Amino acid sequence: MLLGSLLVLLLLGTAGTASAHAALESTDPADGSVLKSAPRTVTLTFSESVALLDDSFRVYDPDNRRVKTSSAHHAKDAGDTASVTLPAKLGTGTFTVAWRVVSADSHPVSGAFTFSIGKPSATTTPVTTAPTEDPLTGSLYDIARYFAYIAAALLIGTATFVALCRPPNPSILNKPVRMGWWTLLAATVALLILRAPYEAGTGLATAFEPSAIPKTLTSRPGLALAARLLLLAATASFLLRLRGRERFGRVALGTGAALAVGLALTWASAEHASAGIQVPVAMTSAVLHLLAMSVWLGGLTALLTVLYRSSDLDAAPVARFSRLAFASVTVLVVTGVYQSWRGLGSWNALTGTSYGRILLVKLGAVTLLLAVAGWSRQWTGRMVGADVRLRVPELVRAGADGATTSTGPGTSMSTGEGTSTGEGEGGSNPGDGSPEQDRGDGSQDRYRRGLRRSVLFEVGVGVVVLVITTLLTNTLPGRAAADAQQTATPAGIPAASVTTVPFRVGNAGGKVQITLDPGRVGENSVEAVVYGPDGGFATVPELRLSFTLPAQKIGPLDAKVKDEGGYWGTNTLNLPIAGTWTMKVTVRTSDVDQVSVSRPVRIVR
Repeated sequence: MLLGSLLVLLLLGTAGTASAHAALESTDPADGSVLKSAPRTVTLTFSESVALLDDSFRVYDPDNRRVKTSSAHHAKDAGDTASVTLPAKLGTGTFTVAWRVVSADSHPVSGAFTFSIGKPSATTTPVTTAPTEDPLTGSLYDIARYFAYIAAALLIGTATFVALCRPPNPSILNKPVRMGWWTLLAATVALLILRAPYEAGTGLATAFEPSAIPKTLTSRPGLALAARLLLLAATASFLLRLRGRERFGRVALGTGAALAVGLALTWASAEHASAGIQVPVAMTSAVLHLLAMSVWLGGLTALLTVLYRSSDLDAAPVARFSRLAFASVTVLVVTGVYQSWRGLGSWNALTGTSYGRILLVKLGAVTLLLAVAGWSRQWTGRMVGADVRLRVPELVRAGADGATTSTGPGTSMSTGEGTSTGEGEGGSNPGDGSPEQDRGDGSQDRYRRGLRRSVLFEVGVGVVVLVITTLLTNTLPGRAAADAQQTATPAGIPAASVTTVPFRVGNAGGKVQITLDPGRVGENSVEAVVYGPDGGFATVPELRLSFTLPAQKIGPLDAKVKDEGGYWGTNTLNLPIAGTWTMKVTVRTSDVDQVSVSRPVRIVR
């Protein structure tokens, strides 16, 4: 049950930095432009560094025949660009450029645009080819990433709890440590195998091609995964050497900390913190954020385990974890604020973008989380106080019986049974049946039950925080949105294509009516109206539209609709090729509830 709680926490949202796909800032030639002569190169500029694939560019002539081009490369050695050289003779008409790159956060992004030479021309229906992205590959890769986060929290957090909080029976935590190590190993191997088809958007069969793994190991994400495997091997050797110990010296603690930092670096070095502004600070923040998340969530799992399974748990380990958890949450808040600023870019984006509005909700949830953590600390303080009151009569009697007793602030007092204790620390001795002993035992049991409830509630609030984090990780940050934003004008003319998409979120539902004008190849205006369950106009916090042409490996193309007061619209949607497109409609009805529905849309010449 406890491991299941941690699984839910991390499946609902990773605790790493809010990742952001690279946003396309400009193209050369410009999208929709008409040129007098053929260009020699096609160059794309992004909001952050991107990695290139063997098939990053696909250029189609007016007859939808693929144009032979050079290999993709970075223009002028700038990591945020992608370029390809075209043949000297292209002819006239409209050319379509479909592209796919891997953003700095390790996620592939794709899109398409057109340019014309001489004058625009109509395109023909494309020949069916492979799908844009294999859904099974993407789903398995995402699952492996989630389990890697789960395992990191379980391994690092439980090991930290054993080393620093010193529970009375650490052997009961051996199983979570082993489970964390094996799960992280399996998830890392799966990520390494799936990386090549995930980047290319192909099926699982390509993962076992002879060139797949060597090609992955030349990329930054692949090198990070390989380094993680080496660190896991070193971690296994380290844990085996320390097996059976209950106390750890400075060398052991320093080695464990170095391994934990190394593992965290394998995430930070291959994700969004490694590109953009202030990379050294961002990398440090990302490492601290992941380690704090692991110590807190993994430590909570370890604490709940010993609370339920250890009958001789005293207040000292609980008090130590309380201090450790408070420090971890503080680090999470500080690094989270920095990462949010890094993604936000400006104060106006705090209320003017979806990212900023979701961030405000998350800040409120984090405030509640800190309040719940304070509640847990109160129960911990009561356990410590009851433990001290319980020990005073025992130690007095032990002294009267001739046991060695030393007094003074923070000193230890040893009973004849060899158990030592200090202020707020130490083991517990069995009582002698006196009323004072019985009252102490009863208080400890009551406080233990109270602490269980508060920790479980703390986990529940953590679920809410991580749900909101999930929304942030799937939302383009305000800084990138501002860099890539294009001016949009609403459309009010009745269009040639109207699609009604029903949706349901929980017990509520409605429909979205999407109008495309003219519903043909080229530039289209979009008008999306949301209706509630009663058929009247409804207002939603966010609406997103994207278009994918699976037959030609084009998309998803973000329509970038804006709230125009009563409807969502844009007049800059360019659909470059005729065919049956998949229109994905995402409706967010509250800060944490959203649904996505897809419908086919026919675009003609």
